[in-house]
Amino acid sequence: MCTVCGCGEGETVIEAHEHEHHQGHTHDHGGGPAHAHAPGLSQARMVQIEEDILGQNNKYAAANRRWFAERGMLALNLVSSPGSGKTTILTRTIDDLGDRLSLAVIEGDQQTSHDAQRIRETGVPAVQINTGKGCHLDAHMVGHALDSLAPENGCVLFIENVGNLVCPAAFDLGEAHKVAILSVTEGDDKPLKYPDMFHASDLLLLNKIDLLPYVEFDVARCIEYARRVNPSIKAIQVSATTGEGMDTWYRWLEASRQLAALGL
Repeated sequence: MCTVCGCGEGETVIEAHEHEHHQGHTHDHGGGPAHAHAPGLSQARMVQIEEDILGQNNKYAAANRRWFAERGMLALNLVSSPGSGKTTILTRTIDDLGDRLSLAVIEGDQQTSHDAQRIRETGVPAVQINTGKGCHLDAHMVGHALDSLAPENGCVLFIENVGNLVCPAAFDLGEAHKVAILSVTEGDDKPLKYPDMFHASDLLLLNKIDLLPYVEFDVARCIEYARRVNPSIKAIQVSATTGEGMDTWYRWLEASRQLAALGL
């Protein structure tokens, strides 16, 4: 958790300008007690600090969720380790569905706007959040990004989180679903190594299945591990490169969008 990992010691920047929190707060978490590592800080105090951080985040997440619901929007939080293929899945999805659905993207990375630029090249609006030393997005960052992005009512909003299978599991952004993306090059035991992430996710996209002949990866075992920590998780096998399995992902996406439009 953030109290012990030190995340948030740098400033968060949304696109080309820094945003200040409403009510006088800023996105710089490094100067306050939430990320302090003072000598003698007790375990009980660390737990209390983490509870305070998550409690405040949940208030912002609830506000985001109401905002999405009022506009009939489907918000998805895409989470994974670096290199899983999140952005490639996004660009493929945009290319295939962009003429049928209204889409928008919030990109989260520690540095650079490379991914947001890739998204904007498809014609879909995107806003980049750079978290500096932070290892995850939080609900307040997303709220500010929404001010800049101004997505259309009824759209599908993809929030591509910072590549990390640990901290993003704990931070609700107001999304309808967390979607965990795992590539077959990462190892089939990841759901057991990072159970909080897979427990928090409603869908597992198992990506890069075109590489299965070349790697040691047991698909059935991986899905069984994911369901061991989250019996209700759904799993879809895809290749963003070849397009295999993407239609199943699109059907899940469309069904979820229809539910969101109905306020369900």
